[in-house]
Amino acid sequence: MRIIFMGTGEIALPALRWLIERQGSGPDGHELVAVYTQPDKPIGRRQVLTAPETKTLAEAHGIPVRQPENLRGNEEALGEFAAFRPDLVVVMAYGQILPKAVISSPTLACVNLHASLLPRHRGASPVQAVIREGDAESGITLMHIVPKLDAGDMILKESIPVLPDDTGGTLHDRIAILGPRLLERGLPLFRNGLPTAEPQDEALVTYSGKLLREDGEIDWTLDAADLERLIRAYHPWPGTTTSVTLGGERRKLKVHPPAILATLATGDASPPGTVLESDTRLVVHCGNGVLALTGDLQLEGRKRLGAAEFLRGTAIPLGTVLGRW
Repeated sequence: MRIIFMGTGEIALPALRWLIERQGSGPDGHELVAVYTQPDKPIGRRQVLTAPETKTLAEAHGIPVRQPENLRGNEEALGEFAAFRPDLVVVMAYGQILPKAVISSPTLACVNLHASLLPRHRGASPVQAVIREGDAESGITLMHIVPKLDAGDMILKESIPVLPDDTGGTLHDRIAILGPRLLERGLPLFRNGLPTAEPQDEALVTYSGKLLREDGEIDWTLDAADLERLIRAYHPWPGTTTSVTLGGERRKLKVHPPAILATLATGDASPPGTVLESDTRLVVHCGNGVLALTGDLQLEGRKRLGAAEFLRGTAIPLGTVLGRW
């Protein structure tokens, strides 16, 4: 079985590594004929042109790598793709919507490893959405790719519990290792023809769009419990920030997890965003409840520090109102 793998994000690395290591001849084997990933891009302050890790891994094992800027309408790239004669195309965090020519190219199927338990959390940020929305479990779905976003029939699922201290980063890593497990279960099904697949219930569909840096701006009018989950969900990307006035200057303050729910003093009618405590932790009044910021804090232009150390060097007076006011 000839396989093309398409993936760019780090979450795709365990699945790609499994496909490389399990190559073999014979009726039960597969050959990884190519890896498709996004073009190299500038990274960091110095904007060093950096290859996706999927490219580095594939090239280290002699697998052909292709990095078209765009497949849609690119007849040369589409012709080269078809020339690999794939039986199966496996996609995980590739970063482009695939044209019909790619979806229909393999003799068996074009499938996606999607990092949620579909039909919940279709879209680009399912890992963060699971934590932000307070879901009890997450996982990964092996599904057919169709022109509509993440709407294909579901072949297999693997689930894991969402832990109380999970961040977007830790849950990402735990979901990533499910990829090989689904491939190990799924590839034998394709060797025997198309496996049974279950249509998604459209009534249960939710969407999680692409996250931007500004999505991490904390809205203190929200419930403290919602903000506690948000701070975990958006770590490390896009991160959560608020703004604070120090010496008459409004500045960005980056907030790292953990944050914990605290107790509001009886009768306190402070507006949302009001600082209630600022000795070893930053305690803030929310729309409903109180949140204690006990993780690292980082003022723009300064280094990241533990909350207690930060507050020893940067005084934030009680009654200061954080956020956009």
